[in-house]
Amino acid sequence: MTEEFEPALVPELLVTDIDRSIEFWCGTCGFELRYSRPEERFAYIVLGKAHVMLEQVSVGRNWVTSELEAPLGRGINFQISVPDTDAIVERLELAGVELFMQPETRWYQLADDEAGVSQFLVTDPDGYLIRFQSSVGRRPIVR
Repeated sequence: MTEEFEPALVPELLVTDIDRSIEFWCGTCGFELRYSRPEERFAYIVLGKAHVMLEQVSVGRNWVTSELEAPLGRGINFQISVPDTDAIVERLELAGVELFMQPETRWYQLADDEAGVSQFLVTDPDGYLIRFQSSVGRRPIVR
């Protein structure tokens, strides 16, 4: 990564198999491995300004508030802005990964205008829901 950027929020996802998760997030979805601690089964990954930590369950210091049940991450989706959703969809399809929601273009109302996004959803190997989106611009609200 050439630009040094430290976000204020970095989710740390507990995963069942760190190698499988790194392959999915980095190999298929395009994140890069910034650093890892193999002995702790930990990885810090980055895609643009999106930062995520992955840590294997039952290794190292897992902070777990309740019993973990699959799929993990129920009730949350992680929106990740990317320049091109089509390229990620293509890689997922080539890898045989089923999408949770097919690609769509959607307009969301803001204060005085609407923001358009191309988006789709996919689950990682542990069931975390990821919403990749790219901007298609803004438009005035038609009243």
